[in-house]
Amino acid sequence: MQALKNFRTYFFRGLAALLPTILTVWIFVQLYLFLQHNVSSHINRGVVRILVYAAPHYPYISEDEVLVYVKDNFPAAAEDQQLLQDKTQDFEVKRAVRVEKAEKFWVYGRGQMAGLLIAFVIVIFVGALLASFIGKALWRILERAFMKTPVIRKIYPYIKQVTDFFLTREKMTFSRVVAVEYPRKGSWSIAMVTGAGLQKINENQQKEFITLFVPTSPTPFTGYVIIVPKNEVIEMGMTVEEALRFTVSGGVISPAIFDSYSEEKNTAELKELKDK
Repeated sequence: MQALKNFRTYFFRGLAALLPTILTVWIFVQLYLFLQHNVSSHINRGVVRILVYAAPHYPYISEDEVLVYVKDNFPAAAEDQQLLQDKTQDFEVKRAVRVEKAEKFWVYGRGQMAGLLIAFVIVIFVGALLASFIGKALWRILERAFMKTPVIRKIYPYIKQVTDFFLTREKMTFSRVVAVEYPRKGSWSIAMVTGAGLQKINENQQKEFITLFVPTSPTPFTGYVIIVPKNEVIEMGMTVEEALRFTVSGGVISPAIFDSYSEEKNTAELKELKDK
């Protein structure tokens, strides 16, 4: 029984140690495969066509390669020598053979990384363009066009909110983390301070208010915006990253401050027991 207990202990301990690494590697591999299949392959196909159309002899193809292509794609040519000869001499057929051969390298071979590099450069170029006055003006025109398109305007704003939350630093700034009694008295929620309360509320209530963003679990980029009196919140002394990890995990991953507090409390309780 002890051996079985040790086996289970060692197994779960090893699993707990290896699982985060395995999942991290798996996520990056899946991300790479997704980008490779949905982004890089399409860019590389465009690169192939540009190279083949711009360079009449790239890549080099032999007569045997053309013959194999014709027999595979034109079965009738196998029985008709005149048709076979016409197809093997056809410029469009030869171009198709060159495209197919080039794709073996650029789309399915070692050259497939080129698409990701080109996409990376395009993203940097667009970012640099949007930093200029002309780029911002053009982007605003494009966004207004999206917002007026019947189907796109139902999807684009929500996708933009999600991407802005993760990628744009200026959209939402959390100054500190607090606890607030929400959604009812006696029930506490973790919230981030985003600013002062609305001026109209501050004037009418004769007290200082603050604006809070209460994230929801497990997707902290959605939540509720509430305005509460400043004296009704508790400063948590947590970083925003700790608060987000706490929210995403549904409270399973506790901030270091809570862990250290629990450890100190347990140590104190053990000391009291020993003294007794």
